[in-house]
Amino acid sequence: VQLQASGGGLVQAGDSLRLSCAFSGRTFSGYLMGWIRQAPGKEREFVAAISGLGRLTYYADSVKGRFTITRDNAKNTAYLQMNSLKPEDTAIYYCAADSDLIGVTTMAPDYWGQGTQVTVSS
Repeated sequence: VQLQASGGGLVQAGDSLRLSCAFSGRTFSGYLMGWIRQAPGKEREFVAAISGLGRLTYYADSVKGRFTITRDNAKNTAYLQMNSLKPEDTAIYYCAADSDLIGVTTMAPDYWGQGTQVTVSS
C-alpha cells in the first residue's frame, strides 16, 4: 500500500483547507482511512478516521464540529476538510490506512503516508 498526502499549506486562523490522501496498492474499500497529526514538540495525535465504506466516522474532540473526513472509493482517495482552523491545528498531517480502527487511534496503523504541513497563523 502507498499513501500520498497533499493539500497542506499556510493559512490564517478561521480559514479552511482540504487535505487529500491518494491510496494505491490494495483494494481501497477494504481499509479504514485516518488522519494523524504531529505538532512541533508534541506527540502524535489522532485526528479522524472513516470506515471502509464511509458509513462510520470518528473524530478527536479537539476537531469535532470543525473537521470532516470523507472518502471517494471510486477515486481511491480520502479527504480531510478542515474549517475554522486555529493556530493549535498547526502540525504535520499524516494519512494512515489500517484494517482496524485501533491501529489508527493508537498511532500504529499498518500504513503511513509521508505527511503534509499545515500552518495556521493567528
